Amino acid sequence: MFLVSISKMAVLVKVPDRITTICADIAEHYQQKVSPNGFKGMVVTYDQECCLLYKAELDQHLPPEASEIIISATGKDERLKPYLRSRDQEEKLLDRFRDPNDPLKILVVTAKLLTGFDAPILQAMYLDKPLKAHTLLQAICRTNRTYGNKKTHGLVVDYLGVFDDVAQALDFDEQGFQQVVSGISALKNELPGAVQKCLAYFPGVDRTLTGYEGLIAAQDCLPNNDVRDNFAADYSYLANLWEALSPDPILVKYETDYKWLSQVYISVQPTTGMGKLLWHALGAKTIELIHQNVRVEAVRDDLEEIVLDAELLEVVLNSADPRNKAKEIEIKVARRLRQHIDNPRFRALSERLEALKERHEQGQIHSVAFLKDLLDLARDLVQTEKDTPPEEDEDRGKAALTELFLEVRNEQTPKMVERIVNDIDEIVRLVRFPGWQKTSAGEREVKQALRKTLFKYALHQDKELFEKAYAYIKQYY
Repeated sequence: MFLVSISKMAVLVKVPDRITTICADIAEHYQQKVSPNGFKGMVVTYDQECCLLYKAELDQHLPPEASEIIISATGKDERLKPYLRSRDQEEKLLDRFRDPNDPLKILVVTAKLLTGFDAPILQAMYLDKPLKAHTLLQAICRTNRTYGNKKTHGLVVDYLGVFDDVAQALDFDEQGFQQVVSGISALKNELPGAVQKCLAYFPGVDRTLTGYEGLIAAQDCLPNNDVRDNFAADYSYLANLWEALSPDPILVKYETDYKWLSQVYISVQPTTGMGKLLWHALGAKTIELIHQNVRVEAVRDDLEEIVLDAELLEVVLNSADPRNKAKEIEIKVARRLRQHIDNPRFRALSERLEALKERHEQGQIHSVAFLKDLLDLARDLVQTEKDTPPEEDEDRGKAALTELFLEVRNEQTPKMVERIVNDIDEIVRLVRFPGWQKTSAGEREVKQALRKTLFKYALHQDKELFEKAYAYIKQYY
């Protein structure tokens, strides 16, 4: 009876319409939920023949180089011979999978790599094979390996209902197991409460206010480090939910509130880049939400004008409301410093700002003195920016682009290369934003900018040139 069941299963899982539907779903899920974060995936199929069938169907939705089969090709089936690899060949292939810049994004397997395989970049497992209890547990763990501070969870998409009774199968306490493995429906149920818990920090705040007025009103509700840390912990939990659920339609009704909370969170992050683990970089889908509508910022940055214009500086110092003016200058300085968070030249200035804020919050200095000290800090910040040479990486980027375009220069356009590179450099700096490489919105903006520049020089039809130029931009900018 058991053999009959296995035989029936082998037939059912290979129904062509079923494979077509599942592979279309895998491709869509990967492109929407996994790829924007910079992670990769693994498809676990019923047997080696299924690996071939799934790979062929995935190639209808994704570039062929985006997926590869990993199997022990020891049988006589001629179709499997291309996948007969030495240990060194297989390790090189797996190293490509671990490389975030390699086009290989999805591994198709049936038995290999389910245990003992370590690739933190793996986030999503597409499961279409019944697994024994502890093999299943180890397979789940493949997706949950930490990846710096970028990955907050793994994803398992179950096409066979393997998880229906998984807690009992593993002989685990069901409630304890669900704390580790959560269904999407459970996460959806938690979302409304998580949003409201974060909004509760800002009673009476008008969230339609823009510019400094809105940020100051929000920050007034987070008066000290303890309250800010509590908010950061609750926001981090909400952000993890958002990243796990996106782009589910349930998020639409909460987008406005979540975007507002994210902007407040950014505005109160420590500028030193240090602090508790609950202060972290925003996830890719959160960054995309904030930047999906490119527009002129409501918050105007005029630090140079203030510190370099004596008359304007005097007006600021004699403000009728020194407290609010100090808060506005603090926000401007903090925004600038966060742009240099990884540059050691600005570390002392960041520490100076955090110390100033703490003294003011503890009542050690009054608002007028706080404002004066902030303006001194702003002046030193502007000067340090002027003294700082252009980013080394971006210089290397221009050099790489220059070398690339020298290859396509012809005798009629001897000066074309410098103009093209300068145009690309200028427009990329204009449209990019922090973390743009990890969002589809960012990639779209930069690719459009590059295409427009290449079109200007009649180079837009050279696909290989476009891909190489974009790769350099993605790496260096």
